[in-house]
Order: sequence, then structure tokens, then C-alpha cells
Amino acid sequence: MTLSVAAEHAGRSARCPGCNHRFTLPAEPTDGDKQAGRRPADGSDPSSEPKQRTGWRETDPANPDIRLSLGLGIGITALILLFGLLLRRTYVYTILFERGWVNFAETFVFAWGMAIIILKFQKLAHQRNALLLDVLPRKIGREINRGNVSQFIDHVYRLPLRLRDSLMVNRIRKGLELFEVRPSNADVAHMMSTQSDIDSIRIAGSYSLIKVFIWAIPILGFVGTVLGLSSAIGNFSGVMGGAKDIDALMGSLGGVTSGLGTSFDTTLLGLLYSILLSFPMSALQKGEDDSLNTIDAYCNETLLPRLNDGGGSGGSAGGNVAGEMRQLVDTILAAQKQFVADLRDVSVLVRDQVVALEARATRHSDEIVKNVSHTLAHLERATTTGVESSTAAVTAHIAALQQGLDSLNTVLKAVGERQVHVEVRPRSLWRRLIGR
Repeated sequence: MTLSVAAEHAGRSARCPGCNHRFTLPAEPTDGDKQAGRRPADGSDPSSEPKQRTGWRETDPANPDIRLSLGLGIGITALILLFGLLLRRTYVYTILFERGWVNFAETFVFAWGMAIIILKFQKLAHQRNALLLDVLPRKIGREINRGNVSQFIDHVYRLPLRLRDSLMVNRIRKGLELFEVRPSNADVAHMMSTQSDIDSIRIAGSYSLIKVFIWAIPILGFVGTVLGLSSAIGNFSGVMGGAKDIDALMGSLGGVTSGLGTSFDTTLLGLLYSILLSFPMSALQKGEDDSLNTIDAYCNETLLPRLNDGGGSGGSAGGNVAGEMRQLVDTILAAQKQFVADLRDVSVLVRDQVVALEARATRHSDEIVKNVSHTLAHLERATTTGVESSTAAVTAHIAALQQGLDSLNTVLKAVGERQVHVEVRPRSLWRRLIGR
């Protein structure tokens, strides 16, 4: 196991976070020692398959065992009551033992909440001790690539079980194992961000029961207030009934004052317990938030910059930018080529449709001209035939009329020895047609 210690602390005595033994911090190794102990940057054979690892059973980093906290709360309750017994004939004894069951309930709820906070402080100390570990030693390699990622994972598995079961070590282990299977900086960065959100939500949810206790303790105090006032009012009715008897009056007044004392003392104890529970809870919450921020900073500033998936220059946390850009350009070019091909096919179809429409229009226009010509020729022939027949009929009619006039002149001449001349002026063809 190696620890991450600043150079100025060399030679000082410190406590090992893994075994709790004290030791002297060694001086920083020289450059020769570093070169002698450094492994090749390539690590193992890249063609080798990733090892099958089962991990370890992760404990809840924020929520203590409910049974353990309940047992510890019962013990704290017993200590508080024992402390009250040691202070007989004091106000502490009175408020704990002479004000009814409400104060016992408030004491138990307060002790249970303090037990949870104490256990959570232990978990926070465990997380802070794990931050001292050198999880990613540079003696294995300055960067983490496909060749040496398995060595970093093996180093994580060799850490003491007591310390490796922590938020930081678990998160780094998951990131390295993902990088071993899927060597992509972007995927690891996304997983780290998601795991950070999960840890933050888990820690925020671990305060639910404590917040309920802080809310319930004053409510119990108000319950005691109602009970004390009810007792005082009941005893006050006895005072009014025994006003003539001085001894009875004094006894009734004692019941009234006792009920009022219960009402005020239960509320006072509930408020004190709430305040005493709120301050350490706020300090604990701030400590856990700072621990999470430290873990996030370590992952963003130490782990992600050292990852190198082989696609870019160095171990940029942004992933294989050049490779992704080339892939994006290739995708765009392929899509553009497909679009041009589809556009060409559409152009051919449109041209074929235009040619077909032009041929159809030409054929239709020829048929229309042919039909019109045939109709006009038929109409011309019919008109000529009608005019000729009408002219012949009129000529025959005039000849018959002329013959009749000649016959009439002959008859008149024979009768009257006088010749009658009748001149009939033939009408033109146009006048005959229109009836004039």
C-alpha cells in the first residue's frame, strides 16, 4: 500500500490509515531509484485479454446500520439518564425524571439521532483516510493506456480492504475497469459524472431520518405542553372547589404548578435537543460535501487527464477528439455522397417524366389538329353541296315561272288580240337565300 504525501512531510511521524500503527514518513526517492523501479510504460501485452475480476462487496458509505444505531442510541439514552441520576436535587434531574413520559421519549429520539451522527462521523473519517491513498502511482506509468491499465487495477485490488471500500477507490476502480473493457475517455468521463451524482444523492438521502428526528423532537415538546396545560387546568378546578380549606387549596395549587412546569419543561427540553442535534448534523453534512468535492476534483484533475485511449495527443479528458472529428467528417461525407446519389436518381426520374409529358402533349395536339381539320373539311363539303342544290332548285323554279308567263301571254294574245308583256326580273342568289 502506498500513500500520497507531500514532500514537506517527509521524516514526520504519522498514523497509518490502514492498520492504525504509527510510522515515520520516508523521504522522497531519488531519480535513480525512480528509474530503477519504473516499469515499462507499455505494461503487459496489449493483445492479452482483460482479467476476470469479481470486485468486492461495497458497504453503504453514508447510511449506518439501523440496528447498530438503535443499540447505540439506547446506550446514549442510558448514559443521559445515569447522568441525571447523579445530579439529584437539581433541575436536570427534575426535567428528566419528573415531567412525564414525553421527556423520556424526547431523550430517546435525541440519543438515536446522535448515534446516527456519531456513526456517520466514523464513516466520514474512513472516507478521509482513503483520500490519503496513492491510488494511481506514477511508478506504474505517467499515463494510463490499454497496455498498463490492468496494472493499475491490480494495484487497486492490492490496497487494504478497509480502505479500498470507499467512495474514491470504488469510483476509480469502476472507471479503470470500464477503460479496460472500453478504452474511451469520453465514456469514462461520463461514467464518473454519473457516479458523482449517485454518490451525492445517496449522501443527501442519508439525512432523512435525522431530519425527521429534528422535526419530531419539538413536536413531542408541544405534546408535553398540551398534557401539562390539561393537567394544570384540571387541578385548577380542584382549587376552586377547595377554596375554603387552606391545606386542600395548597395541594391543588401544587398540582397546577406541576402541570405548568411539565408544559414548559417538555417544550424547553425539546428545543434544546433540536439545537444540539442540528449543529453536528450541519457540520457532518458540510464535511461529507467537502469529501465528495475532493473526490470529484481528484478524478477530474488526476485520473481523467492521465487516461489515453490512443486517439489523441496525450491523455486529454475530452476523449479521442481527433478520431471523433475524423469519424464525424467521414459520416458527413458519406451522407453527402448518398444525398448526391439520391438527388441524381430523382433528377433522372424527373427528366423521364418531363419527356413523357412532352410526348403526350405533342400526341394530344396532333390528334386535336387532325380532328379539327377533318371537321372543317366535312363542314366545307356539306356547305358546298347545300349551296349547289339550292341554286339548282331556284333555277328550275325560275324556268317554270318563265314557261308559265309565256303560256299566259299566248293565251292573252289569243283572247284579246293584245299582247301583255310581263317582265319578271330574276332575284340574285343571295336574296333568294335570305328570302327577299
